[in-house]
Amino acid sequence: MAAANLIENRTFDEIAVGDTASLTRTLSADDIQLFAAVSGDVNPAHLDPVYAETDMFHRVIAHGMWGAGLISAILGTELPGPGAIYLGQSLRFTRPVGVGDTITACVTVAQKRAEHHVIVLDCTCVNQKGETVISGQAEVKAPTEKVSRPRMPLPDVRIASHDRFRQLMARAKDGSACVTAVVHPCSADAMRAVAEAADAGIVVPILIGPAARMTNAAKDAGVDIAAFRVIDVPHSHAAAAEAVARVRAGEAALLMKGSLHTDELMGAVVSSDTGLRTERRISHAYVMDVPGYPRPLIITDAAINIEPTLEDKADIARNAIDLAHVIGIEQPRVAILAAVETVNPKMRTTLDAAALCKMADRGQIEGALLDGPLALDNAISEAAVREKSIVSPVAGQADILLVPDLEAGNMLAKQLTFLGGADAAGVVLGARAPIILTSRADSVRTRLASCALAVLLARAATKAAPGVAGQRRDG
Repeated sequence: MAAANLIENRTFDEIAVGDTASLTRTLSADDIQLFAAVSGDVNPAHLDPVYAETDMFHRVIAHGMWGAGLISAILGTELPGPGAIYLGQSLRFTRPVGVGDTITACVTVAQKRAEHHVIVLDCTCVNQKGETVISGQAEVKAPTEKVSRPRMPLPDVRIASHDRFRQLMARAKDGSACVTAVVHPCSADAMRAVAEAADAGIVVPILIGPAARMTNAAKDAGVDIAAFRVIDVPHSHAAAAEAVARVRAGEAALLMKGSLHTDELMGAVVSSDTGLRTERRISHAYVMDVPGYPRPLIITDAAINIEPTLEDKADIARNAIDLAHVIGIEQPRVAILAAVETVNPKMRTTLDAAALCKMADRGQIEGALLDGPLALDNAISEAAVREKSIVSPVAGQADILLVPDLEAGNMLAKQLTFLGGADAAGVVLGARAPIILTSRADSVRTRLASCALAVLLARAATKAAPGVAGQRRDG
């Protein structure tokens, strides 16, 4: 086995005064996040850029023990290596370490003590400018038996920092709260979701449902609803109709699902006479914060349109593009997903993808770059794109994944959530008002992010040209 694949120690007898070993690492933002997760040290000097700007160093800095960890790594893997027992360490921190700094840690044997096989090592960490950032001395009991083992690979770790959702919340809080018609919040989970959004200062709830049941749900959830407006109706069907009427009348800017079935709520929304339909097809979108993916990822449609037609997909794309603009993506890249990246006349999804791209070329879908058909790997993986020699402004860096049908979208979103550790904030688009659909399985962070998305969309709609949001679809 090659020496690079082995980890081998130096025994006490093999070590001489003056022996040295070193390693070099460049600090990344992920390193700081990982150290915080392992240690529990969430000092804002390390994790909060806004606070760090006001601190004495005016930037985010590493935990001091991150650099000390490099010294420990040398002692455990190089000098003395496996079998060493750490007895003591003195450290002096002389300069901060920031993201992008390259640190070289070095240990040098200063003393050997035959009794108990103890060695003393001088330790330093130096940055790329040659400045000492840490100095000290380590005392180690050296091994007496030779160890040579296969070097274990480092674990593949992905960071889920949830910064994108925190940024959404910060933007939503930077403005007035939106009046929100909450439909049938008659369970403890539904009532908690309402209270969380109200406490965050982004919505002002109108609770619509059977008053007695809502009061009991609030009691079960430990939520005080005394400050909320309550509209008493006999059942969930009446709650959906009443909530939609309040939005039509301009009394509420948002609609929020409580503890009724989604299809019951959407039935009231799409009613041709009293609903909230516009010229657009109504669709659902998830904004996903996926660990390891460098940008927010919008998946659509995973909840409303079961088997969308080409015309439906065009509206689904338009809705998602508008959403992308609202969350700050100026020219989103839309990947139209299929099982393959070539047009196959026997696969309708590939034909739809080609037609959508041509519609974009002719200006029928605006505000984004579209490409498809693209398989999922070619949509999100630059390595896969290089391997298949795909030339595309979208491939490998998609902002929006337009899925073939609801089943594909739902499975993709849930795979990313439950297997990939992603967060998914969902919102219904294309109606006169944004609609918040939350699930009992959603975390507090996800529920709040869904509300924040809807708030940002509602504010953007008020800035649009008069009449645009209220245009009706025929039929």
